[in-house]
Amino acid sequence: MADKETLSVYADYAADYAKRFAQDKPDVHLRKFMTALPTEARVLDLGCGTGRTTAFMARAGLDVEGWDASPEMAEMGLAQHELTIRVATFDQLEAVEDYDGIFANFSLLHAPKSEMPDHLARIARALKPGGHLHIGLKMGTGEARDKLGRFYAYYSDPEITGLLNDVGLPSIDRSYGADIGLDGEPAPWIILLAQKAAQ
Repeated sequence: MADKETLSVYADYAADYAKRFAQDKPDVHLRKFMTALPTEARVLDLGCGTGRTTAFMARAGLDVEGWDASPEMAEMGLAQHELTIRVATFDQLEAVEDYDGIFANFSLLHAPKSEMPDHLARIARALKPGGHLHIGLKMGTGEARDKLGRFYAYYSDPEITGLLNDVGLPSIDRSYGADIGLDGEPAPWIILLAQKAAQ
């Protein structure tokens, strides 16, 4: 179940969010993810926000589906990118071996840590054998709300790597960095590319 206070913030800041993170081309992490996928791969952009990355993937020829828990973000995706984004939460993912890739870029960090094992298990089940997961998270410990009121769960590299290993998604690539978020605060992050074993 999505956090109501977090969704309220995104409802209020949907337009600001879209402007702040607007880009005219995919960043290095999205390019790396797309390069790992087969031609015309089926992809789920899980927690896609206003659909910027969804649009990049669609233009690259991927069969991409965007999900976000915020109706306001979904509306922005339609207005800006002419995308139909499904309003859905992580726990609604019931697919079995349906996707070549799942792109969860700084979205699962809004789920409580107690729910992360289930979300990752759902993702692993939804991926085809050999499928790839991109996951971006903020680094740190524990759980907290930022000054805008959004809920965050923070992870160390060993912590998230262990959770991925537990569901059969070992990481094959990682990147670290830090950026200024929507709340104006700098935050360190980790981005992992993981792969389900091929059968």
